Amino acid sequence: MALDTKKASLAGILITIGIVFGDIGTSPLYVFQAITGGTDFSRELIMGGLSCVIWTLILLATTKYIYFALNADNKGEGGIFALFALLKAKRLKWVIIPALIGCATLLADGFITPAISISSAVEGINNIYPDLPVLPIIIGIVVVLFSVQQFGTAAIGKAFGPVMLIWFSFLGYLGVINIAKNPEVLGAFNPYHAYHLIANVDGGFWVLGAVFLCTTGAEALYSDLGHCGKYNIRISWMFMASLLVINYLGQSALCLSDGFTLAPNQTVFYSMVPDGMLPFAIGIATAATIIASQALITGVFTLMNEAIKLDLWTNLKIKYPSEHQGQIYIPFINWFLMAGCIAVILIFKKSSAMEATYGLAITIDMVMTSILLGLLLLIKYPKLKPFYIMIFMVFLTIEGIFLMSNLGKIVHGGWFTLMLAIAFFSILFLYYKAKQLRRNITEYVPMKRVVPLIKAVQEDKNLPYDCTNLVYPTRSITPNKLDTTVFHSLFRKKPRKAGVYWFLHIDILPDPWGVHYTVNEVIDKKCYYVHLELGFKEEHRVEYMIKKIHRKMIEKGELTGHSVFESIHDKFEEVDFKFIVLNSRVATDVILTPFQQLCVRAYRFVKSTGLKPAEDFGLDKTNVEVEYIPITVAEKYDMEMVEDFEDYSMTQSKIKLSKKG
Repeated sequence: MALDTKKASLAGILITIGIVFGDIGTSPLYVFQAITGGTDFSRELIMGGLSCVIWTLILLATTKYIYFALNADNKGEGGIFALFALLKAKRLKWVIIPALIGCATLLADGFITPAISISSAVEGINNIYPDLPVLPIIIGIVVVLFSVQQFGTAAIGKAFGPVMLIWFSFLGYLGVINIAKNPEVLGAFNPYHAYHLIANVDGGFWVLGAVFLCTTGAEALYSDLGHCGKYNIRISWMFMASLLVINYLGQSALCLSDGFTLAPNQTVFYSMVPDGMLPFAIGIATAATIIASQALITGVFTLMNEAIKLDLWTNLKIKYPSEHQGQIYIPFINWFLMAGCIAVILIFKKSSAMEATYGLAITIDMVMTSILLGLLLLIKYPKLKPFYIMIFMVFLTIEGIFLMSNLGKIVHGGWFTLMLAIAFFSILFLYYKAKQLRRNITEYVPMKRVVPLIKAVQEDKNLPYDCTNLVYPTRSITPNKLDTTVFHSLFRKKPRKAGVYWFLHIDILPDPWGVHYTVNEVIDKKCYYVHLELGFKEEHRVEYMIKKIHRKMIEKGELTGHSVFESIHDKFEEVDFKFIVLNSRVATDVILTPFQQLCVRAYRFVKSTGLKPAEDFGLDKTNVEVEYIPITVAEKYDMEMVEDFEDYSMTQSKIKLSKKG
């Protein structure tokens, strides 16, 4: 669905409600359940916890993300990699570390969010049927959710906004009817209650780990900037945040009512709901959590697509289910996330057990965002340095406190998220360092050096032809230079002799359909550079396309179309083509440190998750040859060798006699 992100509109606000607020909007399902543990409903805990929730939403979600972060866009795009791209342009190399940590923690969150959100909604069934096992239902919903990704969500996506609007309205309604019974909770706007909980109540500091769950979806307010636009996000947040706070006030009012307790398998949220509305509440909550999970899955797809574009991950197969390039589907990531979500559900079984895994990774991500965002604003507005230093020290202090409180979750399940985040960061970082090693070699050779060698090879009568048309996919965006790996393949082994050499560069257009090409002559009738542009939904029938270009050039008289092999010189209308796809490998005579060896192994692992070379370039495998090229990425190995005999005229028998003598 096309959306003008540069201005606010009713349609834009409705779409924004469906896309952006799913995660943060379903937090009421489990926040107060986590704060109270389902058993502690003391006034100090409830009022202090509520005050912390309100001021967390005001300071972090609203002030940091809605006010500051939405102004720090990279050509309209938001998120951790948008910040990284902006700071990378300032030649700040170290910013890769917080960017990769942020990416790793968001990937870890991708395992947890669908699991806890859907579980917390579906478990409401136990309020009606206490003995009904809900685990199979939860897993079934997760499997269906991930399975439909490959077909796109354009049709059901149109319903996201209205469904989430109903959900938020329902949250507000539940809050109002419960606040009316106990209006004293309005006093929680006084931050003293938050201070008293942390400073004076036993265990109050560790409650902050549960409080933080109210803002776990705040990162989406920034990362979805490119999809919705800051004006639509800001206007809709004013209403959605108000309804969220009203619901939290209502839950607190219920918890403070005389004699309030929870039966086994009951939750604070569903206890708010009038009995006759419970089936509706379970249905709309399940729909909202599915939408929240869908938004997170789409967000992870976008995150990995940005990582690929920034050369922080290998090329993965990307599909476009709709006519809009922003609507992407990455099969490998989809099934990887599904496996992770099911693993979380099977390991922890209940949403209350998952709460300990949730929040730690996102706290770390928020700290990384604050570091990058604060640095960007300091560079962008140098005259306001004291102001931004003060503001972001406040943000970092608050997030640091939340991080410390979340550390208590590690032994209760937070270890799982932390382990995932460390694993993802390690792979991302090692791959990044391996790419730096790769850049130690010269990437391109001037074409003026290539041309004389091609002519010499073609004139070599003692060298047999390899094929009539030899095609090399190239990453060079200009006909004036050639990849060093292609240069090595052509000349450094047995020289490849062909009738016509083709260097093919492929670009993907932002439009869904259309195929365009240009041909640059490198050597008349002997060598050409082809720039092929494909719409992002066009099939990569590259062999068909290059042969069609070849036929058009024959029709124009540019080429003869004859085979270089005399026996079949003019016997067939179509002549042979061979496509050479190159893989680089570290040369055996290179000395690598243990860390560099680890980087190379990580690089190969990441490459194994991506497209195979022929598939990457969209080539028919029947005419493809994959070749491995050695590259020198570090110091060469140097061994001292001593020659025992220097008289090469001596025979073996004389050498033996000489040794005996």
